[in-house]
Amino acid sequence: MIDCKKLINEAINAREYAYIPYSNFAVGAALLTESGKIYSGCNIENASFTPTNCAERTAIFKAVSEGERNFVAIAVVGGKHGEKVSEYITPCGVCRQVLAEFCSKDFIIISAKNETDYKEFTLKELFPGSFNKESVL
Repeated sequence: MIDCKKLINEAINAREYAYIPYSNFAVGAALLTESGKIYSGCNIENASFTPTNCAERTAIFKAVSEGERNFVAIAVVGGKHGEKVSEYITPCGVCRQVLAEFCSKDFIIISAKNETDYKEFTLKELFPGSFNKESVL
């Protein structure tokens, strides 16, 4: 069972570390592995924009770089730095593609404003017809 409140809280905490000198839009993510470990990430911007890395990919890459490959859920929280989160955000297209590489279609994406106000989606709902490893194998 997924402890949504704990996962969302980890994403809220990760958001505080965002490096966002250009957009001022802070995002935090918390990725739950099958083994029960949580990897957090924040967005990290770059002046040339292309090398910017989203919070979701930061969390995934941290987990993968430590040998984790089986994921259950991710919580995502974002909004203007210093302001109360007032909208639900979901992973961008690039992050959805990375999720499709490592996660099943039933993988849970939690889009949250706070620990009690959130929506849940499956990867299949947010990324139907995705191009994944089954597409090339």
